Amino acid sequence: MNQEKKHIPLVISKIVSNDLCVGCGLCVYNCPTNALKMTWNDFGFLVPELAGTCHAKGKCMELCPFNIEPENDVIDEDALAKIYLQESKCYHEKIGHYCRLYAGYSKEFRLHSSSGGIATYLFSELLDKKAVSAIFSVRESSSADHLYDYAVLKSKDDIMAAAKTKYYPVTLASVLSQIENIEGKIAIVGVGCFIKGIRLLQYYHPHLKDKIPFLIGIICGGLKSTFFTEYIASKAGVDKSDISNPQYRVKNLEGDAGDYYFRCNSNPKADMVKMRDLGDMWGSGMFKNNACDYCEDVTTELADISLGDAWIPPYSKDGRGNSIIITRTLLAEKIIQEGIEIEELSLDKLSTEDLIKSQRGGYNHKHKGLKTRMFLAKFAGRTVPVKRKIFEKSPLIFKFVQILRRNLRKQSLILWKKYPEFSKFNSKLHRHKKLLLFATKAYHKYNSLKTKA
Repeated sequence: MNQEKKHIPLVISKIVSNDLCVGCGLCVYNCPTNALKMTWNDFGFLVPELAGTCHAKGKCMELCPFNIEPENDVIDEDALAKIYLQESKCYHEKIGHYCRLYAGYSKEFRLHSSSGGIATYLFSELLDKKAVSAIFSVRESSSADHLYDYAVLKSKDDIMAAAKTKYYPVTLASVLSQIENIEGKIAIVGVGCFIKGIRLLQYYHPHLKDKIPFLIGIICGGLKSTFFTEYIASKAGVDKSDISNPQYRVKNLEGDAGDYYFRCNSNPKADMVKMRDLGDMWGSGMFKNNACDYCEDVTTELADISLGDAWIPPYSKDGRGNSIIITRTLLAEKIIQEGIEIEELSLDKLSTEDLIKSQRGGYNHKHKGLKTRMFLAKFAGRTVPVKRKIFEKSPLIFKFVQILRRNLRKQSLILWKKYPEFSKFNSKLHRHKKLLLFATKAYHKYNSLKTKA
């Protein structure tokens, strides 16, 4: 996209022009002249656009989670953790600072959620205990051009309406402007980059540490474009203009945790789409935000509590869903322990080894593949964000997989924009997918032979 035509301020344009924007909207909140707004780009992602006169000289960049020129005191997740997670007594280089690790589910909310219902349980407890008076989370949008967006939740009905994961672009810009007008404290739920942005917000606006005392982190495999939803809806027989209230994680109680469906509640005649039939939508990188290729935070390290799917046996065999839980502050640990004691939560303690196994795909991509992707970006003349030195060594075949995955990510966006229909798009993307699949199988074969040796 031609950034000059969009008139984005020079400082934040470094992020947008290098395809590093995740749409969090924190730059919009931090602009003292209210010169920015969030808008859709050509590939179904939210990005900032100039809506007024800007004289702020870089304030917009301060809160960017992919800031390419961060201050040393907040240069990365480790630096921020030293400020905000001092209560955590344990540390692991792949997990971050933490108190305890668990796996299991909420007895009340499990079946109404994407995995174990722990996020919904936490929302309910935080409001019931009056630890906060409002929660910023994602629910169906009232806006004509957004299916989902951040909203202010204040009741159990609000919480239930916001249950389940939405693989759809959202922005905190829709709610952050309300912070000062909300009485009481606020909890915020978000993926790793959004949570990092909130920690930066608290650093540059210290009074907001007390105003926002609790952050719930969702472990993320990558942010998706609106094209992702359009693609699956097209497979279900739903036209783009008819998409409403899409459900991305409809559970199959007779299957395992990965055996889930997509459906559009707006169209009762639409087919349910079995996600497994679409292939590896996460490992392939289809419709993914480019910035996610430079994220090394697998476990949402800066949240008070981190939640994700328990992708290890025996939990992964249960189609009703289970979560992994990483408590990082005393308040988070207290809520979880009380839930166990009164038998509202069914949880097992988890070892660091099992926690890491449960997110193996994330670690392979974000740690093992990061160095290669950073090199490829720099070689292409792109600026990349500051990253921690947590790279893992990888064989040549794995590096080739990274090249093909980045190409497939890019081609999926270009081709869907041109051919927004399931069958036509698949035929155009087929050779890219086939080549990546071949290389991935070769890499797995290499690993297998190396293990036997």
